[in-house]
Amino acid sequence: MDHLTTAELEARLDEIRESPADRGALKLIVQRPAVDMRVVLAEGELNSDEGLAGDSWNQRSSKRTEDGGAHPDMQLNIINVRFLSMVAQSEERMPLAGDQLVVDFDISESNLPAWTKLSIGEAVIEVTDQPHAGCAKFTQRFGLDAQRFANSEIGTAMKLRGINARVITPGRIRQGDVITKL
Repeated sequence: MDHLTTAELEARLDEIRESPADRGALKLIVQRPAVDMRVVLAEGELNSDEGLAGDSWNQRSSKRTEDGGAHPDMQLNIINVRFLSMVAQSEERMPLAGDQLVVDFDISESNLPAWTKLSIGEAVIEVTDQPHAGCAKFTQRFGLDAQRFANSEIGTAMKLRGINARVITPGRIRQGDVITKL
């Protein structure tokens, strides 16, 4: 597969900028029961023990915690569907990003600063201050230009690689649910 170039990504920035700022939609729910395993769900349950029920977040180590355990402020990874669809180039490849929630919503720093609460379905989540950057797997799957672009100054401001969040109020979520800022 040919990956998009930086120039191709830059040419489509306006499409990402047109993401809804106040009322968006949950487009994809991706459970990660094990490393490199993905299950696309029509609906899921968010809770404080697992983040997304059945996901392996709570079994993953973190360099950012004293004990090396799962980071409580990184329960959920959220990515913008417009950016992801560009780099993935097909709906079937979108789950490869490894983000549990794929949203049509402006997740930029200016729109969703840390500690912003969001309502999704029956649940409430909170954006955290933990950075989410493109890794080696993201680069392998979507290309070096996509990773560099996501981690560039503009990509970081727009949070193209995504944001981290934690569950505040447990509840059921479904593809198509409305997302609103609280």
